[in-house]
Amino acid sequence: MNDIAVLGAGMHPWGKWGRSFVSYGVAAARAALADAGLDWRDIGSIVGADTVRGGYPGYVAGATFAQALGWQGARVSSVYAACASGAQAINTARAQILAGLADVVLVVGADAAPKGFFAPAGGDRPDDPDWLRFRVLGATNPAYFGLYARRRMALYGDTPEDFALVKVKNAAAGALNPLARYRTPVTAEEVAASAVVADPLRLLDICATSDGGAALVLSGMDFARRHGHPDPVRIRAVSTVTPTYPKAVLDLPDIATDSAVSVSPAPLSFRASIARAAYEEAGFGPGDLSLAEVYDLSTALELEWYEDIGLCAPGEGAKLVRDGVTALGGRVPVNPSGGLASFGEAVPAQAIAQVCELTRQLRGEAGDRQVPGARAGITANQGLFGHGSAVVAVR
Repeated sequence: MNDIAVLGAGMHPWGKWGRSFVSYGVAAARAALADAGLDWRDIGSIVGADTVRGGYPGYVAGATFAQALGWQGARVSSVYAACASGAQAINTARAQILAGLADVVLVVGADAAPKGFFAPAGGDRPDDPDWLRFRVLGATNPAYFGLYARRRMALYGDTPEDFALVKVKNAAAGALNPLARYRTPVTAEEVAASAVVADPLRLLDICATSDGGAALVLSGMDFARRHGHPDPVRIRAVSTVTPTYPKAVLDLPDIATDSAVSVSPAPLSFRASIARAAYEEAGFGPGDLSLAEVYDLSTALELEWYEDIGLCAPGEGAKLVRDGVTALGGRVPVNPSGGLASFGEAVPAQAIAQVCELTRQLRGEAGDRQVPGARAGITANQGLFGHGSAVVAVR
């Protein structure tokens, strides 16, 4: 096994704070270092997950955070992979540790998001698919989320009431999480009464955009044992696979699928292939999971993730949420943190925050939202341009 240890996990609370992303990242980094019992000067490498907001400092986040913490000679890397940026940063740190380039690595991601929907970067770029979908179709992210929801309704018979149950579940968990932005329980009636944003999805079906920061201190197993961590949470697998041609399901920010005239689509969807690769590396399957953290950009997408990570067959996701399987106290709680429904999306921090939640759960430190006897968990998310990730953590 190529396990690495999670020595520390730290976060800045999510919200709309009106400050630079750097302040959120530094606060999260300091919290992770304190959790690990290490000093910043002990760190041999820092990997920053980039943000496209905040100007040039956001494009070189690793160096930005290193400077803010105080130059001390550590190696530095900066990575960008849209919503998967945080997991790519974890994967970069893992590769450095396993290659012997660093004993202990700090991973940091933070964002200061705009109010409302994400928009394309400024300027005219007719060869940029993200620019095109906004300027040619006027398709914001929720427009895609609405299309995905309609697809589930057409294929599987899901209903808006099913989608609302996901929000109710995640809001109940988020109400127990002091780091979440939204900490008020929600009823299905309140979801149904909220404004329509992208039919059939309503305001409470779609995640907000948020400010926040998350950080991890990662090391090799020998370093962990030498520094007082004999039984740490371990990252056992990181999947960052790309799609397989032809893609038969529309993904952000594309405006068309690939032609399947001469080549049949792969048996697994892109999202399902992300999880499959993580399971194969970890050496176990979905039946071994205690919990999962998935990217619930919308309520309908969370149901899709249930199927993609193997908790049920295609089309059966709604039944899991109806039966309480994925709620706190259920067989496999999904998003016990409260998910994006309770946090909102701080893009480069989110995949790191997912691993922070797995860490707390596997340590038994999640308080009122603790999953009893948690031993293994998976995170999953998908970003633009063929990026996606899954991280498996065990104890």
